[in-house]
Amino acid sequence: MLKVRKSQERGYADHGWLRSFHSFSFAGYYDPAHMGWGNLRVINEDRVAAGAGFGTHGHRDMEIISYVLSGELAHKDSMGNVESIPPGDVQRMSAGRGVMHSEFNHKPDETTHFLQIWIEPNVRGIAPGYEQKAFPDADKRGRLRLVASPDGADGSVLVHADARLYAGLFDSGEKAELALDPKRKGYVHLVKGELEVNGTKLATGDAALIEGESQLTLSAGKDAEVLVFDLVA
Repeated sequence: MLKVRKSQERGYADHGWLRSFHSFSFAGYYDPAHMGWGNLRVINEDRVAAGAGFGTHGHRDMEIISYVLSGELAHKDSMGNVESIPPGDVQRMSAGRGVMHSEFNHKPDETTHFLQIWIEPNVRGIAPGYEQKAFPDADKRGRLRLVASPDGADGSVLVHADARLYAGLFDSGEKAELALDPKRKGYVHLVKGELEVNGTKLATGDAALIEGESQLTLSAGKDAEVLVFDLVA
């Protein structure tokens, strides 16, 4: 089964300094039909205005991934990490038993565009943790590059969750396949461009919710950037 959720069906919030699309229920957006998918709880596509950001706030027992598309995101947390996240980097923060952090766009004339992803952990009450790694475009060109996993395989960031996240760039005749366990769930989020997922066309911001499938085939890409999740059912 493959179900498409169009970009315009997502929740949307405009706070002036922040414009955000919500794939699943979040903050003031509530849709009981879209509370998450498997252990994937949040995908927020955020655009943070120049000089603005999220002040210090707390999280607990959640695996949080930031995937910057353009601009830069400045991160500071109670673990002592002070980092800048550029496009191509994947940041993982394990909230564990509690962490405080802030995220800002310090650029004076550029919007920061990024995806904030929350995945429910399979362990709770752990010490909070932080990891950040760069994944160049060349590693994602025409293939699905593992960027987050429960075991840090292939140089991916480690998440304390039964989930794997892949990133890929596809154009022209480039094609990739990924074996799936039909007992698990898959989720495809098209960051930009056009792409066919098992023969079904997606456009920028669209998603494909997948279950009961044994293979994922990505093809017919046009300037496509995509994230693929392998999740518990």
